[in-house]
Amino acid sequence: MKLYKTLEETLKKEPNFVSDDGKLKKWVVLHSAQNFDEELIELLIDNKELKEKFFKKVKDTLIFNQNLFIQFLEQKNYLNDSYTKYKQKIGLTIDGKFLNQRNEVALVWPYKDCILEGGQSREEDKREEIFFNEVLAQDEITQLLEPKVLTNAKRIDKNGERPFDKFNRNENGTITDNLIIKGNNLLALHTLEKEFTGKVKLIYIDPPYNTGTNGDTFKYNNAFKHSTWLTFMHNRLSAAKELLSKDGVLIVTIDKNEQLFLGIMLKEIFKTYEIHCITIVHNPRGVQGTNFSYTHEYACFVIPDGKKLIGNRIIEENERDFDNLRNWGSESLRCDAKNCFYPIIVDPNTSKIIEFGEVCKDDFHPDKREIIKDGKIYIYPIDNSNIERKWRYARQSVDEIKNLLRARKKNGQWDIELGKNFGQYKTVWIDPKYDANIYGKQLLNSLVPNNPFSYPKSLWSVYDCIHAVVESDKNAIILDFCAGSGTTGHAVLELNKKDGGNRQFILCEQMDYIENITSKRIQKVIEQNKNGDFVYLELKKYNQAFIEKIEAAKDTKTLLHIWEDMKEKSFLNYNVDIKKQEEHLKEFKELSLAEQKQHLCEILDKNQLYVNLSSLNDADFKCSKDEKNVTEKFYRIKE
Repeated sequence: MKLYKTLEETLKKEPNFVSDDGKLKKWVVLHSAQNFDEELIELLIDNKELKEKFFKKVKDTLIFNQNLFIQFLEQKNYLNDSYTKYKQKIGLTIDGKFLNQRNEVALVWPYKDCILEGGQSREEDKREEIFFNEVLAQDEITQLLEPKVLTNAKRIDKNGERPFDKFNRNENGTITDNLIIKGNNLLALHTLEKEFTGKVKLIYIDPPYNTGTNGDTFKYNNAFKHSTWLTFMHNRLSAAKELLSKDGVLIVTIDKNEQLFLGIMLKEIFKTYEIHCITIVHNPRGVQGTNFSYTHEYACFVIPDGKKLIGNRIIEENERDFDNLRNWGSESLRCDAKNCFYPIIVDPNTSKIIEFGEVCKDDFHPDKREIIKDGKIYIYPIDNSNIERKWRYARQSVDEIKNLLRARKKNGQWDIELGKNFGQYKTVWIDPKYDANIYGKQLLNSLVPNNPFSYPKSLWSVYDCIHAVVESDKNAIILDFCAGSGTTGHAVLELNKKDGGNRQFILCEQMDYIENITSKRIQKVIEQNKNGDFVYLELKKYNQAFIEKIEAAKDTKTLLHIWEDMKEKSFLNYNVDIKKQEEHLKEFKELSLAEQKQHLCEILDKNQLYVNLSSLNDADFKCSKDEKNVTEKFYRIKE
């Protein structure tokens, strides 16, 4: 208060700064400060205290800290005057200060995150959406998003669990193990930053669709407000973007409830990317709406501008369009390309192409399209008018497309036909394999019976999304930070099985089912494939453990026991006075159970939900030898 009084007394020495009734004209002082008024600066320099506060010395020159002075002037109630208090200051305030005057950021995340509402770790917990609406200073947010200590590490392969020994790394030092990480997914993303920034080829996520119902691919809050859902997504997508490689692609699946809002947000975050919204028919039976029955959802592909990053789709043989391998039209004659005139040899019993003959000599002219020799049929590119034409592929290149050819007898004559098994992806995907009931729910039940997922993704819709981006990159890293039942990991394993790839998945999930469903599913697939493994990790909890106890409590008595434990072991907010909390226990008991829970969660320090890497060797956090070992190896601390 002394500095406040000194400043006021000093400013009043200048008559222009004082009104007729003796009060300071705050708006005049502000205007003078904004214009570096000489009279104002001289007043401040002449006072030793004010000189030390609002000026800094750079090479024997005093520099006026204009921003600090204006901020100081605006924030102090003792200088409020009726004329200027609201002049050009219409807007939101916190504690009487306008948002643009403060150096804090309000984090408003739904309880799924276990950051500001207390969290949900069990799928049976269904509550109304509640927020702490706390304000965290910028340095506190930095601390909140620090990398975390890792715990409960184990390697799981086709033979089950075994103790963690080490991380496998490639020649560049990057971890190559498949990873399943339990913990808040926003904090998990920041934990992955040091190791995987700029290295992830594909991020595929299937976030909560915000349908307002329980039917979803996740078993947690599915009824956010639009603004809340967007905040939830924006924080994560902004962090995830840093992990993408220069040619990295993001895929976000969504339905009609948030598709429009998501599209606008993606445009804002990924300004130099093109966005394609693909329609996938995943529920052919439809969900009845007021006017329409909905059979589809969307997959938003976010791709760096100007780059060809989506490969070709596979076309099954029964869906191929075949046409004649023999050329027609202009420049289709034998003389137009001599290397394209040769026999294709077919087994008449199986109609299979056996081999390709050599290019015919110039003086050899078969008198018809088919010649039978040694029980085999030699087919030449001769048309129905007996004109010698050419095949569309030269002899030196035709072997490469043998699997795309078929021999077909029609109207008594043989033809060789070409049907490509690949093609460009279309914007509408319709196929029985995308049915989420059969290839999602039923498939998951066959791997992990009695799971709580009502409508998980079809394995093959996820597979095709992943295939579209990383089919040609057998060492790609694929991240899913909304892992759910683990369909993304399953799809990566299937793609590797098909082509012998070494693609790596990283799955992040906070819910308890990550242990008994997500991990179990992946382990079951590894058992079936008889190949592969993954490392299971958890972010080490601290205050988060208290939050989960609070949320699980069924009565006030239990909460009071938790409070006693909190006083002794937890980290409370710096402004919590334990004595005052004890004095108000009677009032606490009169609150509803939900209000009691919210109060206890609010007084916990949210920066200490999980143990920060910087606290690894802090005795207060009691990190075990195993925890230090896996954490140091993950971050390569001693290398």
